[in-house]
Amino acid sequence: MAEPQILMNLGLLGLCYLYIIGVILLSSRIKNSLPTNLSRKFLHIMIGNLCFIIPFFSFNTFPISFPFFVAVPFILLTFLFSPWSPVKLGEKISGLAEITSGGHRFGLVLYAISYTVLALFFSARPYIIAAGIFPMAYGDAAASLVGQKLGRHQYNVFGKKSFEGSFAMFAVCLLGLIISLLFFSYLYPISIVSFLFASLGVAAIATVCEAFTPRGFDNLTVPLLSAMAFLLLIGGI
Repeated sequence: MAEPQILMNLGLLGLCYLYIIGVILLSSRIKNSLPTNLSRKFLHIMIGNLCFIIPFFSFNTFPISFPFFVAVPFILLTFLFSPWSPVKLGEKISGLAEITSGGHRFGLVLYAISYTVLALFFSARPYIIAAGIFPMAYGDAAASLVGQKLGRHQYNVFGKKSFEGSFAMFAVCLLGLIISLLFFSYLYPISIVSFLFASLGVAAIATVCEAFTPRGFDNLTVPLLSAMAFLLLIGGI
């Protein structure tokens, strides 16, 4: 019985790798027709959607956590394409290198680290991973895009932000978490009222965190603090 489950998990792992590689390659191609910032946000969003696949892994507890093995190789991959890499792979695949360094020079590496840490501890409860990743994948993308296009009322903490962008971060973050609720509530015994309350709190905390975190490091602080906030607000379930 264990062997078919292992094969199923290995198959899902392979599909996740193909999906991630495909998204990376697509992002590097569309950067020629879109601003680098848009292609990077596209990459964030599409990788964030892996949260919807995690529930279908049956080996999802430490030390045999297949979702962890989905995430961890991409810490090394994103580092190798960063400007700090000792191996200049960017000369061979310049598109991905430009996406990796287009924002904060270490941003995508921190995003991969956040995903890996959450997958290590919460693969059996992927709605917690979603509570950490969706604010970064969707909310931060909305904050950046709306802030650049419509940001008229700016403020400066560790970098220029706008109230319009922060409001977009909050609204899209909340919407993304509510959509994830509709999905995960079919698979896990989640209290809808508790989830909605926690989602509201997480959206607010993620928005404040994004506003007060130095550029790029929100890839680490927003996912981890959002997941911690969700755990506290939902009662540590």
